[in-house]
Amino acid sequence: MAVLERFLEWGGLRREIACLAISGIALLVSMFGPVSALPFDPAWLAILLCGVPILLEAFIGLVTAFDIKADVLVSLALIASVAIGETFAAGEVAFIMQLGALLEDLTVARARAGIEKLVRLTPRTARVLRDGAEEIVPAEEVAVGDLLRVLPGETVPVDGVITAGQTSIDQSVMTGESLPVDKGPGDPVSSGTVNQFGSFDMQAVKVGEDSSIQRMVRLVQSADAGKAKIVGLADRWATWIVVIALSAAALTWLITGEIIRAVTILVVFCPCALVLATPTAIMAAIGNATRHGFLVREGDALERLAAVRRVAFDKTGTLTFGRPQVTQAVSLLPGVTEDQLYAWAAGAEARSEHPLGKAVVRGWRERGGELPPEDGFRMLPGRGVEAAVEGRRIIAGNRELLAERGVPWEGLLRAAAPALEEGCTIIYVAADGQPAGFLALADTLRSDAAETVRAVRAAGAEPVLLTGDHEAAARHIAGALDIGSYRAQCLPEDKLAWIERSQQEGRQVCMVGDGINDAPALKKAWVGVAMGGVGSDIAVDAADIALVNDDIKELPHLLRLARRMMTTIRLNLTFSMALNFAAIALAITGVLNPVVGALVHNAGSVAVIVNSALLLAWRKKS
Repeated sequence: MAVLERFLEWGGLRREIACLAISGIALLVSMFGPVSALPFDPAWLAILLCGVPILLEAFIGLVTAFDIKADVLVSLALIASVAIGETFAAGEVAFIMQLGALLEDLTVARARAGIEKLVRLTPRTARVLRDGAEEIVPAEEVAVGDLLRVLPGETVPVDGVITAGQTSIDQSVMTGESLPVDKGPGDPVSSGTVNQFGSFDMQAVKVGEDSSIQRMVRLVQSADAGKAKIVGLADRWATWIVVIALSAAALTWLITGEIIRAVTILVVFCPCALVLATPTAIMAAIGNATRHGFLVREGDALERLAAVRRVAFDKTGTLTFGRPQVTQAVSLLPGVTEDQLYAWAAGAEARSEHPLGKAVVRGWRERGGELPPEDGFRMLPGRGVEAAVEGRRIIAGNRELLAERGVPWEGLLRAAAPALEEGCTIIYVAADGQPAGFLALADTLRSDAAETVRAVRAAGAEPVLLTGDHEAAARHIAGALDIGSYRAQCLPEDKLAWIERSQQEGRQVCMVGDGINDAPALKKAWVGVAMGGVGSDIAVDAADIALVNDDIKELPHLLRLARRMMTTIRLNLTFSMALNFAAIALAITGVLNPVVGALVHNAGSVAVIVNSALLLAWRKKS
């Protein structure tokens, strides 16, 4: 048995293509060539190259698991045709069935390495403080209660709590937030997140398999356990097809006494067009999707997408650009314009490595402004910056920094309240110890986000926002895009739990995301769509479909295309079954013989392929 299985696996796709090419030529020669001048009928090549694998598959399935698939009926037709000398009919049926198998193989999922990439994010070492000295040890040796030190640019090795130091942490790996989060003593930090600026000491709370990054790995590994693969329709109906075909053939033989009629029934009942109905439509739809910027990585992804009733969007990098921009500058000093305040802040941030500082400088330059000269720059991790700009001592940062410098910040907080309610991040600015104003920064919406959400709803799916950002930012974005349902401050397991609940209620979910933190949700969802251009490669590996150019306005087309594809498949199936039953009636009455029956199969298969090919250029007119 093992030898037979190895034979079937030999050569893979190349073997299938080579066998089909040789078999196709052999059948043409058998039909139109000088067969009598040849030592044997070339159709035997098709029987051997395409038919033998079918016989072996049917035999292995029956013997090992009593699994009756379409291959069983095809095998019976092949044996019966050969037995009565109808080699062309046997070869043609084998060729058509192997063509369908090749198309199915071309839509099989590609190997994914997302879990391995995620595992590589796990920190290898940690700096443990013992007796006042640093000791670098493997991360798996860290114990609960150990004191650790994390330097700028290093990855946090375990979950813990900061005991000393100020810093900014990039938490995008866990929450997807586009902006770093300032941290200080008493604040929690998670393994896998990145320390950006200040060094800090921390106490280990969760280590090893309990750490956040390891939980993420386990989530990705288990997320698609309940995602059932769609079984081919011909195989689902195979048992009934075999019973009906054998019964019809046996009764015809008994009643008429003509075995050729019984063999013809077996030939015309072979589900050739039925086998081609689904893979040809899928291949054509995948071609259409590719033209619109989608890389379909799972063969049955479009079949599943047709059943989706909810589309869950991550915010950062999906509906927004994932890059903070200054949206508002407000001056509270008499005689100081907003542009002047902006220039002071940009000058103070000129040498800052913080993403917010870089956004301020970039925004000022995009407005055509010149950076004013600065002197005495100081980076204050977890707080902000200070520098001398145009003869004034400028402080730009959070309100904790202003409080440390004795700057009254209550008025600034009241003035910034509307911006805070919209989910903006605020940089407070003080000049010479006086509150001067503030800059509001926010992640900006993609220009086509609102139209995409509207079109998704028009396509019959409910849009939902799932984001790791705080409540105010989520509420503001949901309101701006007219998304009725949203969830804020979602960790990876929160997104996973929401998707699972929704799908248990019978509302299948399509998850659209871009970050590492979205990988478990992308894999758990009925269909996962990853932003391939700006997205994490781990997210792309976990998804069923990748949007190569990040043009989300094509997403509604993909939803409609999936449903159109299923309509095409149903038409193909209806036609192929109708053709089969009509051919059986003609075979019973003796109108068809095995060769003509095989040709009828050819015509039906061609009709199915042509109908599927119409999907290549399909697009619903607006």
